[in-house]
Amino acid sequence: MKKRLLAATAAVALASPLAMANSSPVMFSSLNGFNAPDANAVGGVRLAVLHGKVGEVKGVDFPLLGMSETNTTTGVNFGLMFGGSKVNQQMTGVSFGLFNWMPGQTTGANVSAVNITNNVKGLNFGAVNYSQGMTVADVAFASVSKSSNFQLGFFNMTDKIDGVQIGLINCADNGFFKCFPIVNFAK
Repeated sequence: MKKRLLAATAAVALASPLAMANSSPVMFSSLNGFNAPDANAVGGVRLAVLHGKVGEVKGVDFPLLGMSETNTTTGVNFGLMFGGSKVNQQMTGVSFGLFNWMPGQTTGANVSAVNITNNVKGLNFGAVNYSQGMTVADVAFASVSKSSNFQLGFFNMTDKIDGVQIGLINCADNGFFKCFPIVNFAK
């Protein structure tokens, strides 16, 4: 498994410089805006320790013992040992970690203990999902959103459900009932 992950990471690192000529294929980031090499974009692999911040990542981002922060990410965020990710504007891909904080737009999946999102065209999967915007699907022990198509968990709450909520407690302002056990859907 480790050999496959290393081979995939190396392939992305080698192929990405062709697509992003003005970026670094490999980067190490840490506190106080430290990036080695000094660039604002990564087209390959980045390791962020404690708090690494860069404008753009296309490839694989590994936050370690803290948070990786970008404006845009296309690819995979893979948190290692208490690592989490924050993408401020646009995330396209999959984000794994202790937490995912996505205040912009997400297309893909957020898989972590806690997902704090805005608009998600895809899946939020975790212990707790909190979204200030619209989500397509939330699967968690507890999910809270402004608007959702589908929620599955013990506790589900949204202002507007477009599809169905399945769980122990399901609350939706536009629901068949405002709060109802087992299943709730739009009136």
